[in-house]
Amino acid sequence: MSDATPQPPDGGPQPADGSGQPTADYDAMTRDIADVPAVEVITTVAVHLMSAAAVNLGLAESEGAQHKDLDEARKLITSLAGLVTAGAPEIGSYHAAPLRDGLKALQLAFREASLVPDPPGQGPGEKFTGPVYG
Repeated sequence: MSDATPQPPDGGPQPADGSGQPTADYDAMTRDIADVPAVEVITTVAVHLMSAAAVNLGLAESEGAQHKDLDEARKLITSLAGLVTAGAPEIGSYHAAPLRDGLKALQLAFREASLVPDPPGQGPGEKFTGPVYG
């Protein structure tokens, strides 16, 4: 047995408190997020919302129906619609157009997946986007 302190193989942060757990470099993380442009943050959040909504609509590649939850999908699509509608003037048409297309596709997929489709203008996110037609 050795009295030497074990070193992480990757040369990562060393414990400052002797607990054996690495400490996070919060200053570096704060600086890193500050360097990310707002348009990138907005589009990344939108893509995460789209992905989660698609999974909850049962559109995942494998075992899609296993994760189908239309109530959760409705919440995610409505949140996405609010983000896209509010963020579009800030991020510009170049970035907003694909997000709008993805949102519309999810809204139509929701209507198709519903046993009793919402009337036009009453579907998820349509209070922000207006009625969606196929």
